[in-house]
Amino acid sequence: MSGDNMNKRELNGRVALVTGASRNIGRAIALALAEAGASIAVVARADRAAAEAVAREAEAKGVRATVILGDVSQEDDSARLVSETVDVLGCLDLLVNNAAIRREDPLESLSFKDWREVLSVTLDGAFLMSRAAIPHLLASNGGSIINIGGLTAYTGAVNRAHVIAAKAGLDGLTKAMAHELGPRGVTVNLVSPGMIDTNRAHASSAGEPAHHNTTRTLVGRRGTPEEVAAAVLYLAGPVARFTTGQTLHVNGGAFLP
Repeated sequence: MSGDNMNKRELNGRVALVTGASRNIGRAIALALAEAGASIAVVARADRAAAEAVAREAEAKGVRATVILGDVSQEDDSARLVSETVDVLGCLDLLVNNAAIRREDPLESLSFKDWREVLSVTLDGAFLMSRAAIPHLLASNGGSIINIGGLTAYTGAVNRAHVIAAKAGLDGLTKAMAHELGPRGVTVNLVSPGMIDTNRAHASSAGEPAHHNTTRTLVGRRGTPEEVAAAVLYLAGPVARFTTGQTLHVNGGAFLP
C-alpha cells in the first residue's frame, strides 16, 4: 500500500455492509469502501463464489471482509445479515442498500407475483435492513445509510412500473429515515445512478433495457460502476456529515433535477 493511498483511507476502522455486493455496482461500492479502509460484509442472495471473489479483492486492499448469504426481503434473514456482520467484524457503521431486481414487463401483463417480488427486494429489503441496522448505527460515531436508487424513478420508463415504484419508494424512505435518524447522528442519503455499463441478469430481448434507447447523457457516454461507487464513498466519508436526506444523481446529465 503506497503512502498516498494510506493518506486517503478515511474509513479506517469502519465497518460497512453492502447488499447485492457480488457484482456490478454493488461490487464496485464494496471495493471502493475497502480501498478507503473499511472492513466489508459482502452480502449476496445466493452466488457465494462471486461474493467470495469480491471479498478476496477487498482483503487484498488490506481490510477484513466476510461473505454472508441471505434474502434481504425476509425479516429473519435481514436481521441475521446485520447480526452476523457485527459478530464477525465487530460493529456496523455503514449500510448500503443496493440489492434490487431490475426487470422489464408490460404493465398489462405484469403479474402481482412479479410486482411484489421486485418491491419486496428493492424497497422492503431496504426497510428491513435499515431497521435491523439502526441500533448499531446509533452506536457508531457517525453512522450512515446509503440507498441506491435509479434514474427512471424520476423520468419514468416503459415496461418498468414495478422497478420504478420500488425505486421511487426508496426516495421517500430516504427522506423519512433522514428525519428520524438525523437528530441522533445517523445520515441517510440516496445515490441515483443513470445509465451504467453493467452485466444484467434480466435484460430485454434487445440485450438491454428498452428505455436506454430513448435516454441520452450530456457527456456522450454511459457511466461506470466505479463512478457510482465514488458518490457512495463521498456520502460515507467524514466530509459528508452535514449531508442527509439528499439524492445524489450520477447520470451524466441525463436528468437534471
